[in-house]
Amino acid sequence: MFSLVFLVFSCAQAQQDTTYAERLGFPRGAIVVILHVDDAGMSFDSNKGAEEAMDQGIASSASVMMPCSWVPGFVHYLHDHPRTDAGLHLTLTSEWKDYRWPPVAGKSRVPGLTDPEGAMWRDVEDVVKHATGDEVETEIRAQVEKALQMGFQPTHMDSHMGTLFASPEFIQRYIKVGMAYKIPVMFPGGHNTLIRQQLGATAVTLQMTKMIGQMLWKAGLPVLDDLHNESYGWKPPAGMAPSTENWGRFKTQQYISSFKKLRPGITMVIMHCTDPGDYFRYITDSGPTRQADLKAMLSPELKEFILKEGIIITTWRELKERRDKLN
Repeated sequence: MFSLVFLVFSCAQAQQDTTYAERLGFPRGAIVVILHVDDAGMSFDSNKGAEEAMDQGIASSASVMMPCSWVPGFVHYLHDHPRTDAGLHLTLTSEWKDYRWPPVAGKSRVPGLTDPEGAMWRDVEDVVKHATGDEVETEIRAQVEKALQMGFQPTHMDSHMGTLFASPEFIQRYIKVGMAYKIPVMFPGGHNTLIRQQLGATAVTLQMTKMIGQMLWKAGLPVLDDLHNESYGWKPPAGMAPSTENWGRFKTQQYISSFKKLRPGITMVIMHCTDPGDYFRYITDSGPTRQADLKAMLSPELKEFILKEGIIITTWRELKERRDKLN
């Protein structure tokens, strides 16, 4: 009897300890990362940064803000580079002061997503306050359909400013649309070590994320083990001259330090690579930190560290292909 109980416990523990990376055929104990660039399509400079980070650097993936003005430019790039790993940065906010964008579905269909200027709300809190779950689903479906109409098949979906994670109803619609279109969604359903530390998630929240991860897996979609979403807030220490080179070196070291803390499994690492020109500062003052992300992705030192540590760089496209083979 004792042996039987021990065997059952051991099997359950082994299942719990099995990462989604291992389930997808990566070696046991492997650290697998998606180096992911947000905000493609937001501006010409955003497109240029994403393209440079992937073509000349080590970034492996990007996602596109479909309501924004420079989406056609990035989609044209995708047509010329058809194996690029590119998804949808599902956008429900329009946060900048002077550069605004309206919902793809139009105000008449999603009035709760539209502010007095005719654009999306600037803040996540206003989206939660004014928009219904039906409106959120209508808008994200409209963004998927716009991509497909342009000949752009998304490899995944994620959430701009985390808006789709701001309420249980929004999460439910996000998961629903991903499963309906059979498009992988950014959702950490594994051990969630980094994102739990960042957000201070409770045991109840962790259990919920694992349940959703299992649901996505059963629906035939790949699942993340963890999420790295810290780099946007990395600021150089006081006393460091704020030059482009210094910012780039600083962020390179920050990535190296944080990658040393990665646990086995698939971790999506979020960044914002931009090559800011003369006019980007009229959109946002975040140009320096975005340019530093780009410098880090182009850094030989970071590339050498990843190779030395045996970290595997992957894409959402590869994860979906591996998951399909298991069906």
